Amino acid sequence: MRGWSFPIGRFLGVDVRIHTFFLLILGLSISYASMTGSTGSRGFALWLLLLLAVVIREVARAIGAAWFGLDLRSILLLPVGGLMSYASTEATEKASTPEMQKRMAVIGPTANIGFGVLLAAMTLTIAPEVSILERPWMSPMHLLRAAVWMNILLGVVNLLPASPLDGGRVFRGEFAKTKGVMKSTRAAAGLGQFISIALIVAGLLVPNMWLVMIGAFLMIGAHMEDQGLLLQTDVDAVRMRDVMLTQFSMLSASDTLEDALQRSVHTLQDVFPVVRGSNLVGAVSRQSIVDALQSDGNGYVQGVMTRSFQTAQPDDSLVKTLRRIMAGQGAQMVPVLEGDRIVGIITPQNLALSMGMLNQRRKLRQPE
Repeated sequence: MRGWSFPIGRFLGVDVRIHTFFLLILGLSISYASMTGSTGSRGFALWLLLLLAVVIREVARAIGAAWFGLDLRSILLLPVGGLMSYASTEATEKASTPEMQKRMAVIGPTANIGFGVLLAAMTLTIAPEVSILERPWMSPMHLLRAAVWMNILLGVVNLLPASPLDGGRVFRGEFAKTKGVMKSTRAAAGLGQFISIALIVAGLLVPNMWLVMIGAFLMIGAHMEDQGLLLQTDVDAVRMRDVMLTQFSMLSASDTLEDALQRSVHTLQDVFPVVRGSNLVGAVSRQSIVDALQSDGNGYVQGVMTRSFQTAQPDDSLVKTLRRIMAGQGAQMVPVLEGDRIVGIITPQNLALSMGMLNQRRKLRQPE
């Protein structure tokens, strides 16, 4: 989804992007306005009302996220709402819990429906000659009425149990409690595709181009949810012990740089754990050793090693560990500890190869 979007700004520390599907909707809105005898500017205004409804929803959800202590990194605006990414692993894990998904799922529809009802009440009070119930509900000829129903429709649609809507996330979380993540993801994506087809058919029969567009976008979103989340679930099952290097070289903090360089000749490692006795005290790269020798001459490893590093346990999730590390300053190597003993390491060089071999092994083990 991010690849088909572009940035529109940064607000209160949160990057905001908009999906290019909005540009297609803009073209359809202007064409629809021309077909109904209206002007292109009114078609553009109708498109702005949809964007406004999405913004109202996401602003409310951003406030809710701040209230629940979820630090946001970015928001991607979609025609049916938005997708949030979080600034820390803790926030991501907290937001993915069923209870938090329920809370967040209520905010968006409530904001849209509430704003639509408030706008309808203000219209009936200030301009009673405008009929809110008269059809068509969303037309460039009647923008005030369209603003009311645009928000109500967006709120109601997001209550449907279809991925990637709010209702779909709640459905998937509740289903996962008894059937597991894989089955719940497939069920939510399948139900999303069924609902999307129903919306498209209903939009063609009414006719209503907004229902057709919502149905089409839901079909794309449900398909991406099915493919992307299933892949993510599979990767989440990978533990550090599955991909860590168990045959590796270590250096002592009291080793000289010349001795360390000599030992590095006989290994493919670029980064080495540094120990003092049996305790892990740092890490040093081959390049750091060479640079120190060239600039200052021979010395000791402890003088050039990095003392700030993050560690992992063998049963830690690979994905969660990498997210935690990337949320900081990154790392050239992740030591894997069992108690106080180092039992493996993860480096960028070995990770891709290990993941590829792990995937091949799983394919060979699958029954034909």
